[in-house]
Amino acid sequence: MNKLNKIKYAGLTCVLISLAGCKMPSVVQRTENKTTPEVFLNATNDTLNNAKTKWKNYFTDANLNALIDNALQNNQELNITMQELVIAQSEVRARKGEYLPFVNVGAGAGVDKLGRYTNMGASEANTDIMPGKETPDPLQDYKIGAFATWEADIWGKLHNAKRAAVSRYFASVDGRNFVQTNLIAEISNSYYELLALDNQLEIVKQNIEIQTNALVIMKLQKESARVTELAVRRFEAQVLKTRGMQYGIKQKITETENKINYLIGRFPQPIVRDHKMFESLIPAKVNAGIPSQLLENRPDIKKAEMELAAANLDIKVAKARFYPSVGISAGIGFQAFNAKYLVNTPQSLLYSLAGDLVAPLINRNAIKASYISANARQIQAVYNYERTIVNAYVEVANQLAKIKNMQQSFELKAQEVEALNQSVGISTDLFKSARADYMEVLLTQRDALESKFELIDTKKSQMNAFVDIYRALGGGWN
Repeated sequence: MNKLNKIKYAGLTCVLISLAGCKMPSVVQRTENKTTPEVFLNATNDTLNNAKTKWKNYFTDANLNALIDNALQNNQELNITMQELVIAQSEVRARKGEYLPFVNVGAGAGVDKLGRYTNMGASEANTDIMPGKETPDPLQDYKIGAFATWEADIWGKLHNAKRAAVSRYFASVDGRNFVQTNLIAEISNSYYELLALDNQLEIVKQNIEIQTNALVIMKLQKESARVTELAVRRFEAQVLKTRGMQYGIKQKITETENKINYLIGRFPQPIVRDHKMFESLIPAKVNAGIPSQLLENRPDIKKAEMELAAANLDIKVAKARFYPSVGISAGIGFQAFNAKYLVNTPQSLLYSLAGDLVAPLINRNAIKASYISANARQIQAVYNYERTIVNAYVEVANQLAKIKNMQQSFELKAQEVEALNQSVGISTDLFKSARADYMEVLLTQRDALESKFELIDTKKSQMNAFVDIYRALGGGWN
């Protein structure tokens, strides 16, 4: 190559590089600056945190723990997320392989017959392979060798793509942990709901007996002309209504059992539990820690953080596409027109080494669009990260307030139930002595039944808050 051609090629290379480095699309980037409050509302500045407690120690009911253990092994949604981890891990391996050299080994054989009166045929006829012999016709071709290609990652495009894939893998891990946390909470809430329904059914059966006895008294009072047929019918209707309630509760029990079975990944079957221990359940004291610990404990926050990191790396990858790429290719092997000469060296030895520089020059709209989209996704990731942090703080604050309010509500509701239970006996005695009418007895029994139901619902809300605060703090996955 003469000096003039060298100057031309050097000039062309400079032009390509200068064009590749021209101004890129103007975009707005946003970086995360969301900080959490120092403490939760109405909470102490204490770093003790129940999120670090293992779920087997947080829940002390052996039957509940057995259900959770089965669910963690057989739940379909959790198993689906496990396969997502495999997919994300394979993506990391693929991105890692892109910045390593690609080496291929190949072998081939062929035969080529040229026309004698073509320019190539005529020239080969006058070229001696051996003294006094023409080129073999047809001409065979055998070759074997190794060939490699490699893109020099001088702008970090391939390495950043691999790092983004790693971040998304860790996001998948945290996504799986988030599914596990929610699964434990959902099974626990359903289990306590099942215990509450069992107790409501027990109360209904007890009230059916009480109301049936009251109905007998009403019939005796009617025979002695102390009450009318209206009183008997009203009490009879109340007994029928209460008897009908038990079937609605039984249906809810069936549905709740089947929900738990579905979460465990099995067909419907009875759920083993001891409903008698429900009344004695007392939620343990919960330590919420400080809000900044949510960043470490909540899987959904960690997932959003990893997705944000991946989005930031995607911008660097998109930006690097504007710059020239440098490729290197090399090969070494043997080639001969006859198989017996294939490994004769150095006559049959071949090798090659080449480099190329390629840069986008005209019509870079696709690269610009990819760069703008990467920036938009990064801003989305920031907003999602901020939203996840705020949502986590709100969830914890709500459950802390719920624990406090439900405790006070339960204490008052228990006093109400005790008062109404005494009222039932008092109203019945007053009715027998003709000092109260049948409506007072009827209304007192109805109020007592409703208050018992409300007491059980309040206890269930207490246990739900106990479960939900554990989930909100990020417990259950570690």
